[in-house]
Amino acid sequence: MPGVASSSSRVPCRVVQWATGNIGTRSLRTVLEHPRMELAGLFVHSEAKAGRDAGDLCGLGRVGVKATRNVDEILSLGADCILYMRQGCDFDEICRLLASGANVVTTRGEFHNPATIEPALRERIENACRRGDSSIHSTGSSPGFITEALPLVLTSLQRRLDAYRISEFADLSSRNSPGLLFDVMGFGREPSPAAAEGRARHLRESFGPSLRLVAEALGLPLDSVEARAEVAAAKKTTRIAAGTLEAGTVAAQRTTVYGKRRGNALISMSTNWYCTTDVDAAWDLRPTGWHVVVEGDTPLDVSIRFPVPPERWAAVSPGLTAHRAVNAVPWVCAAAPGIRTTVDLPQIVADLGGCE
Repeated sequence: MPGVASSSSRVPCRVVQWATGNIGTRSLRTVLEHPRMELAGLFVHSEAKAGRDAGDLCGLGRVGVKATRNVDEILSLGADCILYMRQGCDFDEICRLLASGANVVTTRGEFHNPATIEPALRERIENACRRGDSSIHSTGSSPGFITEALPLVLTSLQRRLDAYRISEFADLSSRNSPGLLFDVMGFGREPSPAAAEGRARHLRESFGPSLRLVAEALGLPLDSVEARAEVAAAKKTTRIAAGTLEAGTVAAQRTTVYGKRRGNALISMSTNWYCTTDVDAAWDLRPTGWHVVVEGDTPLDVSIRFPVPPERWAAVSPGLTAHRAVNAVPWVCAAAPGIRTTVDLPQIVADLGGCE
């Protein structure tokens, strides 16, 4: 259902927000504040949120749109686009949305590279897009901006690429989320080879499709994508916002996903997540942000940091993922039907008019 020709179109784009977790709530607020978007509907999973006003759920006050748990109600709205931000991916649900004629922009990672989707599933999704004349696009900050959008820009300066290395840094010491850090991510535990292998496998699946997409676009297809996970232990017992890290337990995690071509690592993504820099490994643990090194005939060294005090990080960080998705909406609505990648779409240009 292509309905928006460009980001500067004066016809409001009618959008449904699907789910209101951390990222979804920021996305909802961004849509409501966008001068050329109209919130057509809101889908929620929680009974406690059903029936509540969308504005109340994101701190803006009432806007006259009630949250619903009824998929049929959402489909009846005839929205131009659905911002799909639920936990987990329901492919039956996705196909139903696309077949109804709604375009989908999602922060789910399953659609970054259609070539990496299981063939039968890919055909189901593409068929739903053909039936609905709709498109679907995965984006966000990481993977997304840092693994696709920025590499395509920086490599436009090259005529020979020897290596493209991305390092992501996240200082978690001020994050008061003990369940996430200790129970889910495994900080504060004894180092475990099995946990490292699981993390490597998970991040290879998360970042591998992006790395393959970019390499293919550059005419340098990868022979393989591999991953290696490491941990570093706290040298001494350390107190962080989420609790206590005992000496000798996991205090930093590094996982590197690298795409190999002709035996060499051509493009890589290294995640460096840490709760203290006082660890038993000689790692360069930088402040939260990204560091990109491009080796080629036009070498580059690019650092991106976030000048945000720790007490504001929880309020600011959801925008890193949500804003790119919202900004992509008009471009996805105007795209040809199908699974559309960062390579397929024009450069995502944010429509900031009226946002001063």
